[in-house]
Order: sequence, then structure tokens, then C-alpha cells
Amino acid sequence: MTHNAEKSPLSLLGLGAMGGALARAWLAAGHPLTVWNRTAGRAESLAREGAHVAATAAEAVAASDLVIVCLLDHASVDDALAGADLSGKDLVDLTTGTPEEARARARWAEERGARFLDGGVMAVPPMIGVPGSGAYVFYSGSRAVFEAHAGTLAAPAETVYTGEDPGLAALHDVALLSAMTGMFAGVAHAFALVREEILPKGFADLVVGWLRAMTPYAYGMAEHLDSGDYTKNVTSNLAMMVRGNATLLRTAEEQKVSPELLTPFMTLMERRLADGHADEGTTGVVDLLRIPRPDP
Repeated sequence: MTHNAEKSPLSLLGLGAMGGALARAWLAAGHPLTVWNRTAGRAESLAREGAHVAATAAEAVAASDLVIVCLLDHASVDDALAGADLSGKDLVDLTTGTPEEARARARWAEERGARFLDGGVMAVPPMIGVPGSGAYVFYSGSRAVFEAHAGTLAAPAETVYTGEDPGLAALHDVALLSAMTGMFAGVAHAFALVREEILPKGFADLVVGWLRAMTPYAYGMAEHLDSGDYTKNVTSNLAMMVRGNATLLRTAEEQKVSPELLTPFMTLMERRLADGHADEGTTGVVDLLRIPRPDP
């Protein structure tokens, strides 16, 4: 099922913002492309650029050995592929979902005679197909599928294979998005504090510089988790940070800003301190967040 990587054909189901960007990247790289979208009008411009537009999802699936779906959610994939014959196909799912949804999709695909690869796109649409943009895609599931289509998959963005477990790409994806969401929360709180007194554009330069300087914190947390010693190389311990949190909260009160984006993390820090871990950093919060799994 391996093709010439520069010209291997593929079918793409889903032409939203991300799907459209992926389609144009594959066309620009010279891949014969069949596309389908529930709203047919979204395919018109791609047809002018050389894509073949399938009338149905089943027709799109039949057109190529490599079938890629990039739809709204897990249920949308079910609906789109309900009438398609997947026997002998390589199915790659770039729909954002959870690790368990990816594992379920892998079993579903196998039952229908297809090999499966899940993907997590770490980019926004304008980054797709742009060399040096930093865009990449996590993949997990069938290594054979990943290797057979490595060149094709790399056309829109760099690729990172994370393992045979189909859920690993989604786990990497959602974990990084979760880190991003926490950062967004902190940035929003910071701008709320200064909103009436400091010009946003100038303050943004300070925020970016400060967060860039703080990002090695992740390496320290990883070292703590690997070693089990949460006190190693700690410069600001938990006792010091919990005391400092009081200043953050008083400042929010003075500035008439709700602390609700900060208090959940602060509460966890206080719990860990109360449990007798004053000399640690904040790594112990990870242990507080973990919900014990039932015995098998």
C-alpha cells in the first residue's frame, strides 16, 4: 500500500478551517486529492485548485487507499463513515478527541478491515503548509500506516510518532492544550489587573518576556517527577509561594479583579503545604490532582 510519497493520492473528509488548510497543503505538494464535505460549497475553491470533489463520503473513501478525516467531533466521524467501505483502507483521524475516543476508533476501524492512525494537530490553520511555522502533528496507532505514508503525512506539517497505543497522540495533544489553557488564564488575570492603568501593547512585551523566562519550570517539574525528590533545586519553596499568594490576592482585591482564575491552583498549593511539604516546589500539586484508579 506504499506509494510514491510525492504523488501518492489521498482522500480528505472535512473542509472546515483546518481541513481546508490541510487540503491546500497536499495539493501544493502535488498529491492527487479527493475531498468531501457535508456542506458542498466549501469544496468549490478546492475544485478550482485541482481537487476532485466526491458527492458522498463513501465515494471519497473509495477513491484512495489513504483516507483522512478532519471533522467536528467523534460523532461526526461516525456519521460520515457510516456507509463507507473501509476494507483495506488506511484511516487517519485528525479530529480532535480524547485518548479513549481514539482507542475506540481504532477498534472500530479494525472491525471494518482498516488500519488506523490517530493524529493531534499542534497548529492553527494559518501555520499549515508553511515551512518553519512550527506546526506539527502527533500520530499514534499503526506504525505500519505511519511509515507507509510518512511523506504524505509530512506535507502539511512536521510529524511526531508517539507509539502504537492509539490514544497517545490525543493524550499528548490535550495535555499540551491544557498547559496552554492554564497560561491563557494567567495572562487574562494579568491584563485584568493592569487594564485601567498600563497600556496593553507595552505590557504584552513584558508578559511574553516573563513567561519565556519561566518556561524552564517544566523541566524542573519533570526532573522532580522522575526522581521522586520534589525539593531538588527548589529556589522558591511552597511555604514562600503560599505566603506570596496572599499579596497576589490582596492586589486583585485592590484592583477590583476577581481572583477566580488563580484560586484553584492556590488552594491546591495550600493543601500540599498543610500536608507538611513546605520545602517542595509546586510539583506535589500533580499528586493531588491524580484520581486513584480502581484496581483491575
